[in-house]
Amino acid sequence: MPLTDMPLEALRAYRPSVPEPEDFDDFWTGTLAAAREAAAAAAPAEFRRLTESPLRTVEVYDVRFPGWGGQPVAAWLLLPAGADRPLPAVVSYIGYSGGRGLHTDHLLWSAAGYAHLVVDSRGQGHDTPDPDPVPGPQYVAGFMTRGIDGPEHHYYRRLITDAVRAVDALRGHPAVDPARISVTGHSQGGGLALAVAGLLGAEVAACLPDVPFMSHIRRGVELAAAGPYPEVAHYLGVHMRIAPERVFTTLNYFDGLHFARRATAPALFSVALMDPVCPPSTVFAAFNAYESGDKEVVVWEFGDHGGGRGSQTPEALRWLRSHGLAPDPVDGAHSR
Repeated sequence: MPLTDMPLEALRAYRPSVPEPEDFDDFWTGTLAAAREAAAAAAPAEFRRLTESPLRTVEVYDVRFPGWGGQPVAAWLLLPAGADRPLPAVVSYIGYSGGRGLHTDHLLWSAAGYAHLVVDSRGQGHDTPDPDPVPGPQYVAGFMTRGIDGPEHHYYRRLITDAVRAVDALRGHPAVDPARISVTGHSQGGGLALAVAGLLGAEVAACLPDVPFMSHIRRGVELAAAGPYPEVAHYLGVHMRIAPERVFTTLNYFDGLHFARRATAPALFSVALMDPVCPPSTVFAAFNAYESGDKEVVVWEFGDHGGGRGSQTPEALRWLRSHGLAPDPVDGAHSR
């Protein structure tokens, strides 16, 4: 697979001018306030322990928490059995078209000593439906053009709200240290982690987006040869009478560039230079815009959309430890 974008030297300097909506902050402040108000009137977060799990070193909880509109969102919470608490935590979000799957699919973070919340994606996973409020047919398969006529109805407004509400739910769990909650994910999951870091600011301890999706969206639509971005290009190619600016005005409310400018938590990005799904310039645009000065990017020169795959894991564990976000040492020096 060939390089898909600029040379690395140009990528490191790439800072595109992408004006944000004038009401961006008001839009998201109002969105999250409405979601929290709806959550107050809905069933509270429920953590039900799985007694039938075959796992012996991990406590597993089937979770439902109120997300967008107070609607229940599924998650798994995995806790290392017998570890000193409260624990540092990792909230992970899922890539495009995936869901939380089985709890046995997600053992890394709990094995490393973290509390781990795995968040389902509404309408993509099996356990969280998306009661789509937009009437009429969907002209393109996928989620990118759902509610494309305006940001108030767009799918990613609901999904990003769920992602924020997941951190809200985990913060109140007695096994978790609310000051040491990190967010992460791959592709779409990385984009969600970036959005949460921008919306919650200092309430997030660290952000680890791997080859994040939904940043510098227009460039992604223009360049990507595979994945979700071509859904938008296909939509505009079919509906020639729809002005592209109308579509990109909606998507601009969900662009990771704008969230990155508001993020203050330390960050570890990853990028792959042969990625046909999330072109590396879209990732570097978000990285270079990221507000915190405490940030690193791991570059996988010959990586495709898988990024560094398993090789990214030790990088993430090392980096979290260097930032004081690793689990407490065995001697309990930081236990309370």
